[in-house]
Formats: sequence, C-alpha cells, structure tokens
Amino acid sequence: MLLKDFKPSQALFEWVKCYRIVHFSFEGDITPPPKPYTPRPEQCLAFYPLDTERVSYKDKNTTIQNTRVALIGQHTQVSLREIGKEFLVVQVIFQPGALYRLLKVPMSELFNEYVDGSLFFKQDIHFVNEQLYHAKNYFDMVNILNLYFLDKVSKTKQEASRVDPIIQLFNQSTSVSLDHLAKQSYYSYKQFERHFYARTGVTPRYYQRLVRFDHAFRLKNLPDQKAWREIAWECSYADYQHLSKDYKEFTGFTPHEFHLLGSPEESLGLAESFYELEVQ
Repeated sequence: MLLKDFKPSQALFEWVKCYRIVHFSFEGDITPPPKPYTPRPEQCLAFYPLDTERVSYKDKNTTIQNTRVALIGQHTQVSLREIGKEFLVVQVIFQPGALYRLLKVPMSELFNEYVDGSLFFKQDIHFVNEQLYHAKNYFDMVNILNLYFLDKVSKTKQEASRVDPIIQLFNQSTSVSLDHLAKQSYYSYKQFERHFYARTGVTPRYYQRLVRFDHAFRLKNLPDQKAWREIAWECSYADYQHLSKDYKEFTGFTPHEFHLLGSPEESLGLAESFYELEVQ
C-alpha cells in the first residue's frame, strides 16, 4: 500500500508541484468501497497503469470509465470514484498556471471535467502510461515522468504570469486579503481576476473558499481528530456554521455526514490528510 507524494526534478519545480502515487491491493472477497472525491485546489494529469477508475457525478447522467490517462481540471463538486482490486494511480499535480502554459487553453474549458488526456496532450501520453506499467519501482515511475515533462517544458515558450506565484500564496494562508494579492501582481483587481480565472477556471474569491474547505477536510483526517469548531477557527471560518455551509455546497453533506461515507483509504487503515507532509 502506498499513498505518498514525490518531488519532481528540480528543473520542474516551476511546473510540477509533486507526483502523487496511490497504490492499493484488495485481496480475497474484499470489495473496495467507492470514494467520494472532494474538490481540491489543483489540476492534474492522472495515469492508471493497472485498473482504471469508474467516475460519476451526482448531477450528470454519464459515467466515465476505462480512461487510462485522465486530465482533471479544477473541480467544485464531489465526484464518486470506484476502483478495482489492483489500483495504481500516478498523478502529476501541476503548479498554478503551469497547465495553462503547457496547453495554451483557458482552464475554464476543464472546469469540473475528467477527460482523456490525449485530447490535450499528444498520443505519446499513452506510451508514458505503458512505461509506468513496466517500471521496476516507484522511483522509476518518478524518473519516467521527469523525462517526459522535461521534454515538454523545453518546448513551451509561453512565459509565466505575475499571477502564477501569487496563486500559490493562497495555499499558505486561508485568510489572505485578495486586494493585497492583486496589488502584489501589479495588476488592477479586474486584470488580476481575469489572469487568475484563465489559469484556474474560477475566480480568486471562489478559489480561496476551495482552499479553506480543502484545508478543513484534511485537518479532520489527521490522526488527532480535532473538533469541528477548532478546525473552523484554524481555517479562518467565522464559525462552524460557515464551515458547514461550504461543506454542503462542495459535497452536498454536512461535515459530520460526509466523513461518515468512508473511502478505500479508510478501509485499509489509512487517512487522506496532508500528502505534503510525506513528500520525498
């Protein structure tokens, strides 16, 4: 079993936040429970060298399955993900603005979308997935991804925006002033919001809410099991009621109800909390 983040090559720090590897094996008659996958402030490319996921959304009638390489945009709603008994996903979590620079398309096109990665990347993305399947170990997988993305970014001419590093500041504080961040970008607030939206698919204010919600979700999954009121205070919510309101908007459940749903990680005695604490 593995649930861990790995650092990319130093030359890719500007582009890739981390490589996230999740590997679960369910033996015998154990059926992995579906995972309500929460919206989180990130965009990623996910490789499935073994079993793929079956992905569905509460407000959509379609089900996505058998996708070997998935490009996953900014989500603001829960997706229900069902996995196989031998599950391995290798995710490339991009730095803010990096996917926009690589694809040269506004991220609003990927808003709440889970699509075949070859629609935006070349077909060689599936060859990378084959290489991951034959990799000897997890560090081999990291090296395969480093080589692929070092080649990709060497061919990318679009420069970073002044907004890109500022988006990262959102994850460092759940109460940072948006006007202050806009001034740091040396743009007017409207210009700042336009650049921000192109790179994330959401407005700065909405992104800040996503960061705050995600921070609360991960704090609750830590082993010390903090009380909800303490989490609300630590995540800069005015009170528990405001935290509960965000949970209902992003998941459809109250905080208590949502955390009773369970996940494959919990069935294996693991907790999905702050992956960054385990970066290698």
